[in-house]
Amino acid sequence: MGPAARLHAIVRGRVQGIGYRWFVQEQAASRGLTGGVRNLRDGSVEVEAEGARADLEEFLERLREGPFGADVAAVDVSWFAPAGTYTDFEIWATK
Repeated sequence: MGPAARLHAIVRGRVQGIGYRWFVQEQAASRGLTGGVRNLRDGSVEVEAEGARADLEEFLERLREGPFGADVAAVDVSWFAPAGTYTDFEIWATK
């Protein structure tokens, strides 16, 4: 499994209104990650995920690609120690 970590990302580009959050949730669930994803009012998407560092690195690559219809311009990423507060991966309300 490898060492655990927490990833926080802000995804910019055409990432709202095209199923990006559902794509992210599916990608996280398939890797056993916990956390959540939400739209931000500025048109970007916020992602917070915890799990094995290797799984998070794979997940990050998928965030950069996005689903069909997405045009990801940038992904701003920060890494932290895991908080262990999540039990699954959810779609959170817009912030």
